[in-house]
Amino acid sequence: MNKRNQMLVIIVPVLAVIGAGLGGWWKSGTAEAEITLRPGDAELVSLGRRVYAENCASCHGDKLQGQPDWRTPLASGRYPAPPHNVQGHTWHHTDELLFRLTKFGPSAVIGNGHESDMAGYEDTLSDREILAVLSFIKSTWPHEVRRNHDRLNEDVRKQQGKNS
Repeated sequence: MNKRNQMLVIIVPVLAVIGAGLGGWWKSGTAEAEITLRPGDAELVSLGRRVYAENCASCHGDKLQGQPDWRTPLASGRYPAPPHNVQGHTWHHTDELLFRLTKFGPSAVIGNGHESDMAGYEDTLSDREILAVLSFIKSTWPHEVRRNHDRLNEDVRKQQGKNS
């Protein structure tokens, strides 16, 4: 697969996810305003570290490093688990979208026949535990990346406010 096609295989699902996030589709009773990661909340981050170790590290790595060659599709056509550190793309998505991807799974959120080995955690983790895991992940990012992620959230919320 040439480099252009590899990029398309990555970019198209990412754009679909962003489109789903901007569309305001929501499948939970949790209000969007409540979905704000809190990497500075020591108690929440501690809970998230524990829940991550128990539920996420087996695929995404104990150091958030993801699986090897995570940008290259497997024989099944699905992708290995991406990293959640700065080498990955987690910080390119809003808090709300990350929450939905975790709760419902990428296949349900992206739709259009997208397949993923990651099932949603709707029946396994509470909303607080999902928020805790994502807050833990964000707490590991450098200050500049966190600031950029905060700006992304602010920009999307402003845009959604103008469109409602």
